[in-house]
Amino acid sequence: MTDLLELAEKAWNDELDIMFEHHPVHSFYKGSTELDKDLLGIKGIAGFYIVDTGDGLVMLDAGSVLDVERAFVEVRNWRPETPLVAAIFTHHHVDHIFSTKLFEKEALDRGWAKPQVYGHSLMSDHFDRYLNTLGWNTAINRRQFAINVPKFRWPDHYRYPDKTYSEEMNFKKGNLSFELHHARGETDDHTWVFIPERKILVTGDLFIWAVPNAGNPQKVQRYVSDWANALEKMISCEAETMLPGHGFPIFGKERIKEALSTTAEFLCDVERQTLLLMNKGLSLNAILKRVRFSKKLMGKPWLKPIYDDPKFLVRMIWRRYGGWWDGEYDRLLPEAREKESQEWIALAGGVKNVCDRAIELSEEGRHSLACHLVETAMYSEPENREIHKIRSIIYKKYSKQQPSSMARNILNHASLASSKGKRDLAEDI
Repeated sequence: MTDLLELAEKAWNDELDIMFEHHPVHSFYKGSTELDKDLLGIKGIAGFYIVDTGDGLVMLDAGSVLDVERAFVEVRNWRPETPLVAAIFTHHHVDHIFSTKLFEKEALDRGWAKPQVYGHSLMSDHFDRYLNTLGWNTAINRRQFAINVPKFRWPDHYRYPDKTYSEEMNFKKGNLSFELHHARGETDDHTWVFIPERKILVTGDLFIWAVPNAGNPQKVQRYVSDWANALEKMISCEAETMLPGHGFPIFGKERIKEALSTTAEFLCDVERQTLLLMNKGLSLNAILKRVRFSKKLMGKPWLKPIYDDPKFLVRMIWRRYGGWWDGEYDRLLPEAREKESQEWIALAGGVKNVCDRAIELSEEGRHSLACHLVETAMYSEPENREIHKIRSIIYKKYSKQQPSSMARNILNHASLASSKGKRDLAEDI
């Protein structure tokens, strides 16, 4: 049984290995912890919480498909006879929406009212989008989370909300009020929640104990400045307990204020720098070389670049304001990469020369350049097993350099694919 309270204090004091052992997204903890009177915390891929209102339970986010059974068991061990009357989904991501399932069955079996699910009005559109892109989401999440399981498939059923809102919504259950606020951040359907009677703030994925996931290279648009605005609004609540989407709870008004304000400051700084350079008409390549990330802010235990890479945030800001073209003229109407690669290989005097140089660069620690060269070689001769062997080694080395698990997993996916003679294991799933 894991004590989330003990881990929360150690995390704040920077005493945990959150890059690997206690990664806020990838670490899964057994059991549950009573975080405060009438407040239960469970940490799967994401964190979710249950509060006893005095007249039924309210679930604050609802975990993934892996949490369905254990959520029911943990809650029933904690409150054996209290119905779940409501759940709030902070957004549509699949690590936040599944654990009402057995409570709904229980309600039907026992003649209780079915728990009502609250969410933003855009949530249903995103569930529909998931249904239209099941294959795509299967592929990109195999890469992002290092899921090397051929039978893995993206979920094809979702719990649509019963009650939706646009900007703000308040409802009351038992002795508690639930204030729902819309924000655009990791998603455009995000909700953060404040329970004033208990001074509890529920951030969803607007706070995840890492550099905010605002730049994910495979996902739909994210909103950096809007995200910062939402964090600043949360500060005014003067919460005493903060329940994040990933990682550990934070207790105490001053700690919560510091965590929220520094995260907002980081986001604002990255967007300010990027827009300043965009307004000079610079290309994305030029901007990526010039933006500087605050070492002071990223030194905070809750702002380490262990999931998203800060450079990805710059790219997301560019995509939001500047479109898909990166400002490189030869990439506006590019030739097929296979044909381009064949020309470069011919100019270099053959595949062996290119691969030899790629190996040299990798051994010098210049893995990014090595990847460019070996990828060019692979595209020129996609069935060449020797090229794939070299490609697998180079991407494996490069992946080990990455503090960001997102970058690490995607690069490692390329390495695993080449070990099987393929460009990508997620293609043609």
